[in-house]
Amino acid sequence: MEKTIDETKQGESLVLEHKPENNKKLFIESYGCAMNFSDSEVVASILSNQGYNTTTILEEADLVLVNTCSIRDKAEQTVRKRLEKYNAVKRQKNPKMKVGVLGCMAERLKSQFLEQEKIVDLVVGPDAYKDLPNLLAEVEEGREAINVILSKEETYGDISPVRLMSNGITAFVSITRGCDNMCTFCVVPFTRGRERSREPNSILDEIKDLESKGFKEVTLLGQNVDSYLWYGGGLKKDYVNASEMQKATAVNFDQLLEMVAVTFPKMRIRFSTSNPQDMHESVLHIIAKHANICNHIHLPVQSGSDRILAAMNRLHTRAEYMELIKNIRRILPDAAITQDMITGFPTETEQDHQDTLDLMEYVKYNFGYMYSYSERPGTLAGRKMEDDVPETTKARRLQEIVDLQQKHSLIRTQEFVNQTVEVLIEKVSKKSHQEFSGRNSQNITVVFPKENYKIGDFVNVKITSCTSATLRGEAVGYSDMN
Repeated sequence: MEKTIDETKQGESLVLEHKPENNKKLFIESYGCAMNFSDSEVVASILSNQGYNTTTILEEADLVLVNTCSIRDKAEQTVRKRLEKYNAVKRQKNPKMKVGVLGCMAERLKSQFLEQEKIVDLVVGPDAYKDLPNLLAEVEEGREAINVILSKEETYGDISPVRLMSNGITAFVSITRGCDNMCTFCVVPFTRGRERSREPNSILDEIKDLESKGFKEVTLLGQNVDSYLWYGGGLKKDYVNASEMQKATAVNFDQLLEMVAVTFPKMRIRFSTSNPQDMHESVLHIIAKHANICNHIHLPVQSGSDRILAAMNRLHTRAEYMELIKNIRRILPDAAITQDMITGFPTETEQDHQDTLDLMEYVKYNFGYMYSYSERPGTLAGRKMEDDVPETTKARRLQEIVDLQQKHSLIRTQEFVNQTVEVLIEKVSKKSHQEFSGRNSQNITVVFPKENYKIGDFVNVKITSCTSATLRGEAVGYSDMN
């Protein structure tokens, strides 16, 4: 599984519509990938029905929750610092405050948080959010509460997430939970459980609700969206035991993607994240067929070296990945391709590193999320492999990867200069209140003068200049999506 972490959103606190009848205050912060932020919306929905309104003022909260990530050591250290802060506020200003940990760290460090360090009142794993009312009742009676049981069934398909209303234009819709890919560097199969898919009609119902509220774009979200498979419920690995009727009526990812695109022709559709071994040509043809499915594929590779890919237990080879890139370019010539990359994995040599740089030259990605390897407790790599690449070597290799990506990103944005692209206006530009900011189909930020347009409009923009990350231009009229 890949986790793309948006650094600009780390530690964001959720603010929801105020319900006058609610008299308790919830402060909830999220760290990690989009899945964690989506889960926080599910939690807020459950707690809204339990009498909680959200607050951004930590000191006044009755309940403080942090939704956590275990994918990188940096994320864990950040969360630990936040827990120290919560407890300092609890001691000094608000002794009745309850503190809880949600998500991936909760599952992994449950006994440490509750019993050894005694820094939290409750610990709730990713599949146990519906149990929050019971767990809070336990805490109110002075007992510590914990539920980190991983489910074979839970997808939260029956929970309508409360949305962060500051944007109101784009939203994540979860379609799968868990992961079956046992990459040796990753904790997700152990913290989020095995893979299961959500019932298609519940997905369509959620998107219909979003459309009625004025949302214009949804991202179908999962640890591994391309392996989506609904056959009546249960784990994907148990599909082999499904009945003939279940198999005959099963829905896979390309079928779901087409259902969404056809049902909501005036909404933009994105999806993330894809795993190379599960992305089939049929999905590419669905994207090509429907104008409202965005021309952007996030396709993590992690390394360009076959030897390192094998050590990572990635289920693709360099040649298979390059063949997939070739098919994407053939079927979707205008598609943006983005990557996740880990450098400095155990035993990585200079030749392995060079193989990665060579692969980057072959693909010329539009953008990437690039990290140096950090050992995660509980993973196979953490248990069986020595972290033997010096930190200075990791830092140098990472810088070389970042520098090359910057060069390629500029090449890719320059391709749009003098072209007209469709942009969904999402917000006012950070740098100028006279300009709007949105993204094109390829997920590249586009900035242009406001004129008479408004947030939520689909606008055609003629691109006049660019940086490696942003396109600039002028609106030339509404697009057909309005």
